[in-house]
Amino acid sequence: MAIRNFNEWLSKFRSSIANYGYYIDFDKVYRNVNDIKVELNILNSLIGSTDIENDFKNIITKYPETLKCIPILLAVRANEIYAIDGDGEFSYNFKKAKYSPEQYAVFMRKTGLFELLEKHIIHTLVDYVTGVETGLDSNGRKNRGGHLMEDLVESYIVKAGFEKNKTYFKEMYIHEITEKWGIDLSAISNSGKMEKRFDFVIKTDKAIYGIETNFYASGGSKLNETARSYKQIAQEVATINGFEFVWFTDGSGWTSARHNLEETFDVMEHIYSIDDLEKGILSELL
Repeated sequence: MAIRNFNEWLSKFRSSIANYGYYIDFDKVYRNVNDIKVELNILNSLIGSTDIENDFKNIITKYPETLKCIPILLAVRANEIYAIDGDGEFSYNFKKAKYSPEQYAVFMRKTGLFELLEKHIIHTLVDYVTGVETGLDSNGRKNRGGHLMEDLVESYIVKAGFEKNKTYFKEMYIHEITEKWGIDLSAISNSGKMEKRFDFVIKTDKAIYGIETNFYASGGSKLNETARSYKQIAQEVATINGFEFVWFTDGSGWTSARHNLEETFDVMEHIYSIDDLEKGILSELL
């Protein structure tokens, strides 16, 4: 393979690989809302109430299951919420009431939920919670971004003619690779962390390939740590016959961690980008 120029290679990194489903997983949002839709509709009677405290206490007494909806009204995914002020410390359980209806009414008043409802600031709790769930789901973009890179690499693995669970495998731990093919991978220390798991493993007549994939749209300390860790793994793998370590990475986030990435690039034989994938590196490599 021709000698590659790091700066030229880095210059072709992408700012994003987001597809249409990356931004919000609406199916998940709708499922979450639907799970509590009946209870939310019961609580809807509080909207515009002129006697909201008594109405609320009556509802949770008659329909205690409505309590489970309260945390999501505050954009909280938990069954228990802690609160403290001059009146004391409280740990409110919304799965099974541990305080009186009066104390839960205090929670509603002090968090601002009663005001939200009685002043008719919102029209329906189902619509409101749909918005809350949409906002919370945006936090999942980082995980979806990681899966996007995995999916992209996998599509090229399949295009190269490999078959899942026959010639390529997803998410394999070192001990599983050793058990399946009898290769000693004890030299891979993974910086003393838990046992290494590869995103993909490809078996050919030439060798076994352990593959890692990631995409970083933004910078951060994790990138430096990843580059150092993969550099170490590459050096450890170099002592193992019949096993190769391959890293597919991309993303403009690497610009801020370019020095650590360049150090790894200089010592790692098989480090590639999306541009390399598009130019057929898998067929050339395997």
